[in-house]
Amino acid sequence: MTFSEFQDSLQNDQPPAGLSDALRALWYAGKDDWDRSHDVAQDIHTPDGSWIHAYLHRWEGDDWNANYWYRRAGRTMPKTSLKEEWKQITETILSI
Repeated sequence: MTFSEFQDSLQNDQPPAGLSDALRALWYAGKDDWDRSHDVAQDIHTPDGSWIHAYLHRWEGDDWNANYWYRRAGRTMPKTSLKEEWKQITETILSI
């Protein structure tokens, strides 16, 4: 799936079938559904899951918690916009 196809799928009511948990969390984030995205992300115990989790807490405005998750992901909090970070994470996960 390309980023463009993923982005287009946000017009649907449900995420596409067969998405990984990471992409499902990002799909809900792309739909501005923080709670559902967080519910999925908190059960992904990988560096990429921690990155998504960090992004969500950054979005929430909880920088302390976000920084904890960025450290777990081996990253630092970016200076980019949330929209740009969402795109970066999504493109990275899609390329795996």
